[in-house]
Amino acid sequence: MPINSFENYPMSWKPSIDKTKKPIYQAIARQLEQDILNGVLLPGTKLPPQRELADYLDLNLSTISKAFKVCELKGLLSASVGSGTFVSYDALSNAYLLEDTKPKLIEMGATLPDNASYEPLLLQLKSMVQETDYEKWFGYGRAGEILWQKDAAIKLIRRCGFETTVDHILFANGGQNAIAATLASLCKPGDRIGVDDHTYPGLKTVAAMLSVQIVPIKSENYEMSPTSFEHACKNENIKGVYLIPDYHNPTASFMSVENRKRIAAIAKKYNQFIIEDGSYHLLNQKPLPAVASFAPEQVIYMASLSKSLAPGLRLAYVAVPSQFKEPISKALYNLNITVSPLLAELTARTIVSNQFEVLIEGHREQTIRRNQIVNRYFADYTCLGVETGIFRWLLLPGKITGVEFERLAAGQGVQVYAAERFVVGNSCPERAVRVSVCAPNTLEELEQGLIILRRLLNDLI
Repeated sequence: MPINSFENYPMSWKPSIDKTKKPIYQAIARQLEQDILNGVLLPGTKLPPQRELADYLDLNLSTISKAFKVCELKGLLSASVGSGTFVSYDALSNAYLLEDTKPKLIEMGATLPDNASYEPLLLQLKSMVQETDYEKWFGYGRAGEILWQKDAAIKLIRRCGFETTVDHILFANGGQNAIAATLASLCKPGDRIGVDDHTYPGLKTVAAMLSVQIVPIKSENYEMSPTSFEHACKNENIKGVYLIPDYHNPTASFMSVENRKRIAAIAKKYNQFIIEDGSYHLLNQKPLPAVASFAPEQVIYMASLSKSLAPGLRLAYVAVPSQFKEPISKALYNLNITVSPLLAELTARTIVSNQFEVLIEGHREQTIRRNQIVNRYFADYTCLGVETGIFRWLLLPGKITGVEFERLAAGQGVQVYAAERFVVGNSCPERAVRVSVCAPNTLEELEQGLIILRRLLNDLI
């Protein structure tokens, strides 16, 4: 069909493609990506049906399908059977995450623990480097030294609310590294996993890098709906699901024990793997039982230490079911060879000596003090989260979007993260921003940032 027959035909996207540039499907994909990045196609835009676009461009349907698939695997498009193909609401989020933060901004975007509670780590480190054989901490490590470190991992994971054994423990260079190794070993390009409709951006970037599609699963009261999860198992061809049950990132919510049991039962019923991100479990004085407690043969449990102990440790303990241990172990080896012997030993000593409890309690006291200040400044607004959480989910008044508020705040010298950074696929982003409580260096800097944010909120009313 000639293109000019569509001259007065309503289409949301009418690309102009140079057909001399081969392969043509890649040229279409590039044009689509550029039009999204340049704002020609806005998030949520429904694209023309593939057959209609093929007619318009006078191309084979398979060429259009391949172009759409390329963009879908990059996270730019979200397809839904019976509804069509849409520009993902999170299409630009990876670009946002790669932006350089200006030094002058008060950091209230990144999720960081306070930096005033590290003395137990310092004391342990001083002791280690004064030992006569200190040089061993700077090699690749020795296999025989790992067993007692795994015992330390068991102790910490038990404190998180999950009982496991040393034969299930693997070490990773942080939670992000553990997620990457797990997806790389358990998924092939094009495989699909379920996630909350707002989720951790690091999961999204890893999935995009590995061409693993993430499928949003509806929430009820900020908890993943077990009914929607089961529907996805039946109809969305997912292989597994990623969860943050405690201090959910970004909404700061908690999954109820009942829903943990239901999600675990559904995973067992449909043989789904669960990646349980336990990065925040230790923030709570008495953590709820991990989802892994109810389905230990299905759940890869990740206890990252970045948020509860120190980001610079770059260490995560991973409790892996027997059926997944070999592929994940190989992936971790291929990615890392090993974790840092220095940091693994430092962490293990801190745990075994119970100094990690001192460290966690120090963080908790600082966090509660900071959240009390946040509650005072945001008393007139809905700011979800609890006093032991290192970030909050601020719902915005009026009709302003998260992206718009993030830009306003940055213009006034404060970095917060918009809901659009976290939203998945064609889910509608909340009008909200995530506010990091502990990232500012001092209480004075925190208050300065809160004063600016409250002024901006007051101007919206």
